Amino acid sequence: MAAPMELYCWAGGWGLPSVDLDSLVVLTYARFTGAPLKVHKISNPWRSPSGTLPALRTSEGGVISQPHKIITHLRKQKYNADYDLSARQGADTLAFMSLLEEKLLPVLIHTFWVDAKNYVELTRKWYAEAMPFPLNLFLPGRMQKKHIERLQLLCGEQRPEDEEEVEKELYREARECLTLLSQRLGSQKFFFGDSPASLDAFVFSYVALLLQPKLPNGKLQTHVRGLNNLCAYCTHILSLYFPWDGAEAAPSRPAPSTSESDEEPYRRRGQILSVLAGLAAMVGYALLSGIVSIQRASPSRPSGTRALGIAEEEEDE
Repeated sequence: MAAPMELYCWAGGWGLPSVDLDSLVVLTYARFTGAPLKVHKISNPWRSPSGTLPALRTSEGGVISQPHKIITHLRKQKYNADYDLSARQGADTLAFMSLLEEKLLPVLIHTFWVDAKNYVELTRKWYAEAMPFPLNLFLPGRMQKKHIERLQLLCGEQRPEDEEEVEKELYREARECLTLLSQRLGSQKFFFGDSPASLDAFVFSYVALLLQPKLPNGKLQTHVRGLNNLCAYCTHILSLYFPWDGAEAAPSRPAPSTSESDEEPYRRRGQILSVLAGLAAMVGYALLSGIVSIQRASPSRPSGTRALGIAEEEEDE
């Protein structure tokens, strides 16, 4: 019997099954198709087999780490949400996905990772509380840097040099894109009728991340909430496909679930190594700076031996 496919993705929060766009896309697509996945919702990307999230461990033991490639693999395993689409609908899917990446992805990155108020009070706060020590001290900042670099690539060199003008243009284009999506959806349950397709997994993930979190600076959130059919669309998908994990709160050192129990020894080992590395660094600093010195005691001075013993005990602690 083949081993089950395993999906590693960011944990849920803000009323969503995952706080990460790529993880949410893959989770949603898997729910749409009924793909039998063993899901590991984690807040430490180093526990992923690829070191990044999301990541899929296949039945053959291979590892796939990009959302589009994961979805392609699921299709090859006959979990295809687009099976019944016409050629015209397939072309529309590609066009709208390109639109999402061009118009909504930049503003999504800006909202969570560039806007100072949102980043400090929401994004960094969630990741710092969810991640284990000592990753929470430096990994959120490293993630922010990567997202800013990605935003610069998406915007290109043709944007105005003034940062405020760039921001205004990003949000204007995002509002136009959201309005277009609302018009295209109309009164339908999903974009191509009564059954969800891959486009629905992407649109839901983008819109839900702009709609669900309590953003301190929600420049675009007001516009999204004014598009009633898109709001109802997200609520419908959450209640139908994520009835028990759509209301997840931000974990603050989550306890290991049953699916994570086999990884407990590795987490313990990581914690022990982190503590030992910290102790070694402190001892090294103390010795180099002269705060602590070790002197060879002569036999005629037993008190020095006692002093050395106390110093060693303090270092062991």
